[in-house]
Amino acid sequence: MSTDVFDQLAAANGHAQETADEQMPQPQNSGESCPDYTPVEIKQCVQELLKSGLLEMERKPNLYQTATTYQERIRQLLEPFDLRLQIDDIRGLAFLSVAEAAIGEMQDDEWSHPLVRRQRLTLEQSLLVAILRKRFLNHEQENGAGAGDAVLFVDDLIPELQIYLNELGSDVKEQSRVRNLLEKLKGHGIVSQIDDKDQITIRPIIAHLASPESLKALLEQYRRLADTGKDRP
Repeated sequence: MSTDVFDQLAAANGHAQETADEQMPQPQNSGESCPDYTPVEIKQCVQELLKSGLLEMERKPNLYQTATTYQERIRQLLEPFDLRLQIDDIRGLAFLSVAEAAIGEMQDDEWSHPLVRRQRLTLEQSLLVAILRKRFLNHEQENGAGAGDAVLFVDDLIPELQIYLNELGSDVKEQSRVRNLLEKLKGHGIVSQIDDKDQITIRPIIAHLASPESLKALLEQYRRLADTGKDRP
């Protein structure tokens, strides 16, 4: 019994389609085999770094562990944005900084990084940062590097501020000044909110916020201003 011509054409077309399917490259079933695939945990880590700029081992241990495990991969992902991943394994910190090459291309009064807003502190805020940094380093000297947060009473900061700033004449005004300054620094992630015991916690990231040379120069400047004020009639 002879095969109908239409059956012959259909069979020929089916054979041709099977041959084409065999020759066509098959899609990858797993993203891990694709060289451009980024694991979910790395994505989450980078996203959190871009959001807050900081990962602390005590507060986000899983993301911190990812940052330390995949340092080179994360640095490659950040490089096009002129950002650097820095690890302080003693204090348990992973944080972002602007690449030195990018900083060199910027003028002091023309900050142009699209992802990083330059934070300008007042002189009083900078002074308090210097005092808090000194307190934190003293805490580490007494308890060992990586000892964690340093806790102190708000009132303990008032006498140190008065060394460099004019006294305001009342305890209420002095309290108000130091609390306002601490509230501003809280937004920078340097200190915690004042708790029910009138205490604040100094975050370990403060150790990386300024060089000892710049802080020393700032304190010397305040000392000169304080001495000048004392000499006035």
